Amino acid sequence: MTVLITGASSGIGKSLAMKYAEAGENIALAARNVERLNQLKDELSQKYGGEITVFESDLSQEGAAQKLYQQLTEKGLKVHTLINNAGVGLFGEFHKTELVKEEAMIQLNITSLTALTKLFGKDMIQRGEGRILNVASIAAYFPGPLMAVYYASKAYVKSFSLALSNEWRDLGVQVSVLCPGPTSTGFKDAAELDESKLFKNKIMSAEEVANEAFEQFHKGKEEIIPGAMNRIQTRFGSLVSSKTAASIVRKTQERV
Repeated sequence: MTVLITGASSGIGKSLAMKYAEAGENIALAARNVERLNQLKDELSQKYGGEITVFESDLSQEGAAQKLYQQLTEKGLKVHTLINNAGVGLFGEFHKTELVKEEAMIQLNITSLTALTKLFGKDMIQRGEGRILNVASIAAYFPGPLMAVYYASKAYVKSFSLALSNEWRDLGVQVSVLCPGPTSTGFKDAAELDESKLFKNKIMSAEEVANEAFEQFHKGKEEIIPGAMNRIQTRFGSLVSSKTAASIVRKTQERV
């Protein structure tokens, strides 16, 4: 049996790969950057052993999720744990950002995540066991001016995951959602957030997020928010109006 981790070449995905390798699991790593994946494979193999398979996959492309599923199936790899970690953001006023980037974001953050969950989830249901961890963000709890599409995409991931948790728990499949706050990964650069206030304060490391996520996920927790301050922020968001929440978010991440 295999743990499949998407977006595994860096950040939270890489740190989760290390946790699963340390636990003695066989791992399938998927990402666009195959060179980094192979470096990670070598590192994990030398340190922990186990079977590690690398798949070059750009899940922002149409049909990529189905192709990845087919590749694992052809290799005879049965996925008992799916970590849908791959995701991207984009900073800027909506009327100024590029539509092609937002379409790719929706494909990656929503469409491919949904497809992988369905394809591997159906196999898990047939076997009567499995786990799926979908990576959202604390952005899922707020409207997000200056990152409108990203925040909306993560709200989808959270809602989708919690709905499936209810649908599939009696079928033997655990579905959880991970909602980290700003984290020290390559996300900031990919999302073009250099001008934003969002990453100017102290933030959690990818290792800290992965450690808490791994522990809570394997305890069966449905909704995982690493970091006490992040949990406070999400609770506060439920106490104010959407209009007020949007204003607070804008002030938090507007240009320096």
